[in-house]
Amino acid sequence: MDDSIKKTLTDIREAISNIELFCESREREYKTFCEDKCFRSAVQWEIAIIGEAMNRILKVEPSIPITSARRIVNTRNFLIHGYDSLRPDLIWAIVINHLPLLKTEVDRLLES
Repeated sequence: MDDSIKKTLTDIREAISNIELFCESREREYKTFCEDKCFRSAVQWEIAIIGEAMNRILKVEPSIPITSARRIVNTRNFLIHGYDSLRPDLIWAIVINHLPLLKTEVDRLLES
């Protein structure tokens, strides 16, 4: 695997770790996420970083075995360009439902 891809996967892993850290220091509930603007902003920023990193990876290795890689990039684009119509429930769903799988896949790639 290309060193630049490993570095970018490490960036994704760090962003996921940051989101986990944000969640550990608060109640891991949707209501808390909605009520805490700093929490929401921090999570959204890290998701945007993940999307930008995935975009860079796809330019070098379009067949990287990461589930929904293109959707991850699309999410980043929506966060940046559609910021005025963000739905917190969709962002929270990413944190709860999709980040665990991404973490597993990134860890597997970094270990290989």
